[in-house]
Amino acid sequence: MTTTHTRAPRNGVDTPVLFATLNAVKGKPELAKFQFRATNTWISGTHNRTTIRGFYGAGREDTTRTEDFTYDADHPKVLVGGGNAPTPMEFLLHAIAACLTSGVANIAAARGVTLHEVSSTVEGDIDLLGILGLSDQVRNGYQGIRVTFRISGDAPGDVLRGLVEQSRARSAVYDVLTNGTRVDIDVATA
Repeated sequence: MTTTHTRAPRNGVDTPVLFATLNAVKGKPELAKFQFRATNTWISGTHNRTTIRGFYGAGREDTTRTEDFTYDADHPKVLVGGGNAPTPMEFLLHAIAACLTSGVANIAAARGVTLHEVSSTVEGDIDLLGILGLSDQVRNGYQGIRVTFRISGDAPGDVLRGLVEQSRARSAVYDVLTNGTRVDIDVATA
């Protein structure tokens, strides 16, 4: 006799759906192919706005998102911007923090660990000599990024640290940052 154990939702994660998704993708790997999209429009100066809504995934175009997500970006006044929004480099810090935190929540739920707190601080060091074109010896991007987690839950410290490590090992944003991704740029003029 086989007994099936179904985990209840935990940490705000619909664990039954998580496992159903894993099983569906195991049975039909092409469901794992996704394409996310964003559209950006210049506003003025260094201020611009990105709109995100649709994506392709699980074998079809998504229709569940009914409203746009919009995010402004700008540079601070000291960098000739208007200070209207975070810089694109700050959004990158947000992306790694958000990806790792989402992973921790999913992995904890899948492993039956109840979380009480998950927070992180992310710091990125950049030398603007590169981006300003004042040195060919300094890269344009971050020279280093540090993520510090504070996590508590109903498991021992080594298990909680393991959740963060597993999230790092499976994080798409961490992968892009540490392994790089080819970026193709096409230009149409009017």
